[in-house]
Amino acid sequence: MSVELSEDPFHRRLHHVAPAEMTGDTSQTGGMLRRAAISGASVGSRRLWMGQTHVAPATVSAAHHHGDSETAIYVVSGTPSFVFLDVEGGEPHEVRIDAAPGDYIFVPPFVPHREENPDPEVEAVVVIARSTQEAIVVNLPELKWTGPARTST
Repeated sequence: MSVELSEDPFHRRLHHVAPAEMTGDTSQTGGMLRRAAISGASVGSRRLWMGQTHVAPATVSAAHHHGDSETAIYVVSGTPSFVFLDVEGGEPHEVRIDAAPGDYIFVPPFVPHREENPDPEVEAVVVIARSTQEAIVVNLPELKWTGPARTST
């Protein structure tokens, strides 16, 4: 009995995506450029998306979230900041995480946030991995919660 290689889970091929093969043909947010490397379209991934985000010097992205996708971020270069809302004293306020090369950031599903690059000269570059095979991006008019208010227990 012969086995089709594409159906055999132990004998499928690896995929190599060189930087020149990355594409900007993915969901975008103002103030940043996402480049897809690993996706359903590029390598046939089923549960993973991976790529890069570039934020130009002295730039603030638009507010957005990534739907049901968990997002892991690794800072390659620059000093990006990640801004989101938290509640203190019953009122939402902005929280800023300032990052540097080598840092990791985790963004839970549906959390509105934005990226900022306060450096006036150096582009910020991060590698992104998402728990979905495509880059889910929901752009928002502002940084605010749209779902039910959180309560502490």
